[in-house]
Amino acid sequence: MLSGRRLDLLDPTPMDIEIEDIAHGLAFVARWNGQTYGDYPYSVAEHSLLVEALFSRMYPKAPIKWRLAALLHDAPEYVIGDMISPVKAAVGPDYGELDDRLMAAIHIRFGLPAALPKTIKSQIKRADKVSAYMEATQIAGFSETEAAKFFGKPKPELIDGLEITLRPPVEVRNDFTARHNALLKELK
Repeated sequence: MLSGRRLDLLDPTPMDIEIEDIAHGLAFVARWNGQTYGDYPYSVAEHSLLVEALFSRMYPKAPIKWRLAALLHDAPEYVIGDMISPVKAAVGPDYGELDDRLMAAIHIRFGLPAALPKTIKSQIKRADKVSAYMEATQIAGFSETEAAKFFGKPKPELIDGLEITLRPPVEVRNDFTARHNALLKELK
């Protein structure tokens, strides 16, 4: 990793996880396989910031630790990349196991339980689906009807005022790190 840490992907440990490595990697991983409008790719880091914002709107009374979990929901992709769901399914259960091991190490590193409660995981997934709808309609060329078919149509008040803006990776990396640090500070 750029931090100098060595990360064993098959046996990751929390001590080898640094937020700067996660933020940097996610800022350079493109969602939608890079097939989005704009001068910059839509990064997993930007997506993660949006999911955390949506989760916070959807569950305003959720403890800070679950907001942090929402921000980190795709964190393993900093080293294993982002694969669209059909490809993940084709790769098989080994991909999921690798993702789970990395996520457990990341969670432990930042004071979260290795495995999230199912209700929290489901809530984060709901915010993730709203994000996918927004991404599809704002930057990936889907009509609202088509996006609603795949992701469901969110309530307008949920997404009101949220707009996807594609930015240089360095800006997204810095914002991701700052949001992570702010959540950790609130957690203590």
